[in-house]
This record gives sequence, structure tokens and C-alpha cells, in this order.
Amino acid sequence: MNSAPPPIAKADLIEGMAKGMAVLESFDTERQRLNATQAAERAGLTRAAARRHLLTLAHLGYLESDGSHYWLSPKVLRFSGSYLASARLPRLLQPTLNRLAAQTRESFSAVVLDGHEVVIVARSASVGGQRLMAYGLHLGARLPVHATSTGRVLLAAMPRGEFSAWLKGRELSRLTPRTTVEHKSFRALITQVRADDFAVASEEHELGVHALAVPLRNMQGRTVAALNVVASPDRLEPAVMRGDLLPLLLEAARELRSLL
Repeated sequence: MNSAPPPIAKADLIEGMAKGMAVLESFDTERQRLNATQAAERAGLTRAAARRHLLTLAHLGYLESDGSHYWLSPKVLRFSGSYLASARLPRLLQPTLNRLAAQTRESFSAVVLDGHEVVIVARSASVGGQRLMAYGLHLGARLPVHATSTGRVLLAAMPRGEFSAWLKGRELSRLTPRTTVEHKSFRALITQVRADDFAVASEEHELGVHALAVPLRNMQGRTVAALNVVASPDRLEPAVMRGDLLPLLLEAARELRSLL
């Protein structure tokens, strides 16, 4: 999992850069186009400051605009492209994901934790006859931790005190009628994931999407990512899952452990 950013002395912090990044990060799947007022609210800035940052980011080519609203330009993909090309974790995981996809004709992903979201850092290659490809599950996609199988595996890997701090005061958004949002029920769910060492999430993030995830641990026993498969509901029936997909995921996790 991602570690906390290192501390920095106030004199070393470039506040303008931090504010500019906050404006850039205010764009997401919920709000793809923002005006200055909306960007200011999302980034915690004054409207005048947000406007200057938007104009600067547009001047640098990271945003496009119609004069009143702004949206991300393809240039921002330079960051994700450089990460995926140079980062060690995606390179290590990709061959295993491709093998699993070819073996099962299902869709596999590896994700890491980033605050209240998980980020897909590796994804199985397209396979002829693949039965299910959920919408939005692409490289770099950010998904809510609480409603995904991978997110629950990563939360279960936290020390209990750290998990309690993560959950305290946090609103768990109801994304579908099946999303678990009540804190007591969610705590019980994470406790069960710790005991099982895997998680299933059925239609909690998106209707029609059913997923199974297991932790990916390094040789020191630290969970560094989660591996999941998106499959049809019949393949995630307990008896079928335990005899079919779960053993494949657990074996892949064991094989990867010495590489992570």
C-alpha cells in the first residue's frame, strides 16, 4: 500500500505548486468540467486564486477551456504514462495478469490504496471471448475504497487503529442500492475480510459488477497491493468461487510474493 508522504518543513513547501495541484486534482469522474467557482470550492481556494491557477494550467497545456469552463487535456496523461512505463510494480504484475486472463477469459486488475480511493496500476490484456469488462476499469482508474473488493482487502490489511482512524467521521457514499454504508456493518465486513483473507463485492460499486480480491504481500508480509477478478455472479457463488477463481488468485499471490 502507499505510504504516507514524508514530512516537509514549511520553508520548503511551495504553496503555489500545492494549490495548483489541488486545482488539477479537483477534476474527476463526477465533475469533468469546472468553472472558477466550482474549482475554488473543490480545491479550498478563493475564486480569484482558482481562476489564476486554471488560466496557468490552460496556458501550460494541462487544461482546455471554452472561456468559462475548463477540462483536462490529454497532456495530463504524461504523468500516468511515465509512471506506468517506469514503475516497478506494474511491470512485475502484468505478465501474471495476462496469464490469468488467458487461462480464465476473465478480467483481472491490480490496485494500490490512495487515501479514500484505490487506483488500478495493472490490468489484464484484452482476451478473445472475455466474458465481462466492467465500465471504467482502465489503467489509472480511481475507485472508492469502501465499495470495491480490492479496497476492502487493503483496508483489512491496515492495523486496527489505523483503520478506525480512516473510518472515523467518514461518510460512506451509497453508490448502488447494495452498497454497505453503515459504519457498524462496514466494520463487521472488514473483520470478516481479515479472517477470510479475501473479499467479494457484488454490485456495491456498480450494478452488474461482481468482483473477488486477495492481498498481494511482499516477503516481509506487508500488503503492497490487491489483485482482483471481475466475473459473472455464477462464478462467484461460494462453492464455485472457492473451487475455481479463489485458488487461482491465491496461487498467483504466492508466486508474486518473492518479487514484491
